[in-house]
Amino acid sequence: MRKFDFMGIEKKIAAAVASIIENESGQVIPADRIVLQKTRKDFEGDLTLVVFPFVKMLRRSPEHCADMIGKALAEKIEEVAAHNVVKGFLNLSLEKYVWLDFLWKNANNERFGLQNPAADDDLKPVVVEFSSPNTNKPLHLGHIRNNLLGFSVARILEAAGNKVVSVNLVNDRGIHICKSMLAWMKFGQGETPQSAGKKGDKLVGDYYVKFESALRKQVASIMEEKGVSEDEARKSAPLMMEAQNLLRRWEERDPEVVKVWETMNAWVYEGFDQTYERMGISFDKIYYESDTYLLGRDIVLDGLKKEKLLKKEDGSVWADLAEHKLDEKLLLRADGTSVYMTQDIGTARLRYEDFCPERMIYVVGNEQNYHFDVLKKVLIKLEEPYADAIHHLSYGMVELPDGRMKSREGTVVDADDLMSDMFETARKTTEELGKTADFNESEKKDLYHKIAMGALKYFMLKVDPKKNMLFNPDESIDFNGNTGPFIQYTYARIASILRKAGEDRLKLSELKLDASRMNAKEIALLKNLSGFGAVVAEAAAACSPAQIANYVYELCKEFNQFYHEYSVLNEPDRAVSDYRLQLAKLTSTTIKNSMALLGIDVPEKM
Repeated sequence: MRKFDFMGIEKKIAAAVASIIENESGQVIPADRIVLQKTRKDFEGDLTLVVFPFVKMLRRSPEHCADMIGKALAEKIEEVAAHNVVKGFLNLSLEKYVWLDFLWKNANNERFGLQNPAADDDLKPVVVEFSSPNTNKPLHLGHIRNNLLGFSVARILEAAGNKVVSVNLVNDRGIHICKSMLAWMKFGQGETPQSAGKKGDKLVGDYYVKFESALRKQVASIMEEKGVSEDEARKSAPLMMEAQNLLRRWEERDPEVVKVWETMNAWVYEGFDQTYERMGISFDKIYYESDTYLLGRDIVLDGLKKEKLLKKEDGSVWADLAEHKLDEKLLLRADGTSVYMTQDIGTARLRYEDFCPERMIYVVGNEQNYHFDVLKKVLIKLEEPYADAIHHLSYGMVELPDGRMKSREGTVVDADDLMSDMFETARKTTEELGKTADFNESEKKDLYHKIAMGALKYFMLKVDPKKNMLFNPDESIDFNGNTGPFIQYTYARIASILRKAGEDRLKLSELKLDASRMNAKEIALLKNLSGFGAVVAEAAAACSPAQIANYVYELCKEFNQFYHEYSVLNEPDRAVSDYRLQLAKLTSTTIKNSMALLGIDVPEKM
């Protein structure tokens, strides 16, 4: 059997096209400028050449150019079986043996479509920051999209050959943290997670809601009494002033305040760890804002000293971004306390010193678009060498059928509660469909968890990150349609076929099939499989797991259409059956690898 090299075939065709154009026009065109695309499904062919760029030099109509090049390629390239012309597009059909060779070369490659981990020590990494929770509340539905998106993007970038470092920046300081602390100090009476029977992050979140509830009452009273706006009333409310004072005391390292802060944060971290583990999320390094804001303040003060920044009469420090057609940006308040921008400046410097990254990707919602635009401009103004490495992966908000969530009112969808609800829905749906009849209790629990998390993750990741999305838990757990469970079920179906075939039948020394016997459904499936590596590269370039999700869904549909019409194990011709087993095996590997890039496990049976 021939040694298959699909990229080699494309390069061979591109070189031949360049030669044909030179012979016909006398003009030299580099082969790397000849771009071949996968032929669209609604046209006959495997590869498509757009000939419009060559029309002027060849002095012919687009149709004549395409036909001339197609006929010449059929004579020069043995892998080209036929061609057709649609306006200015030349569609090339490859010989069937090309696809058989492709299958045989890749059938046993468990890392099919994925590049090997980057081993070059000199290769600059890509740092991906995601999660970035506040320690005043538990993780919620919005955090789920952030975590799943960041974790998947990191995996996809790695699969495309990048060295990747996944990091988390915990927002463990600031006025919002002080609100929870103040409420606990005022109303808590020494309550702990153990005494309350709650996860620590939930207990602290309850006190954040209690603070806001008490503050609203004060604000309403001030508005009625003084006739001022809500914003003015919030600023002058006693509780808000106490919280601001608590923040100042924290920054001055008041022992009493620091002790409360450390105690409550420890409760939160323990709760976060449980949620991350359940979600299947991990990080290579965790940064804390309480560390990075100090470095940020030093950088700002150094910028002020070098006259790159300006100080106003009240003592506050600002960046004048008029040269970038933006307004002034506050970097240090009049009382010397830091703002979010301050800590982001410090964090960027720290990551540069830690990793010297090629890029620093921040996975943060689109409500922070302006913030990251300003961050980059401030770093440019400060002449930091890593300013151009900043990349904001902006994603849309997650909404529910009944509207947006609000942390202050405590109307958020708790991440743990959602995962529990998904688990219960997975259990109920799976049992109703009779898919666990021969499972023991441990196997059932494992399956329900995989289905629940597969449904949740896939539903979140199949949507373009830039778009807002409506999350409907009931729609996500469905064994039909564009869902995680549908893809998991397709994988399990193939796994069952491979188990029934047995290891001996899967370990062939050669495929004995005559390529001429391959049918259109099989070739369509092989074409789809051949594009997986390119999809991974495109998804990495776009930082979009949605491209992987949409690819694997289409692949599963393609396989099911094939399987509906053609038997694998019951095919009487052994050569055909063996070949289809290898086709099923490569499809199985591709589904598994695709879903792994989305952070989703696939069950071997269901």
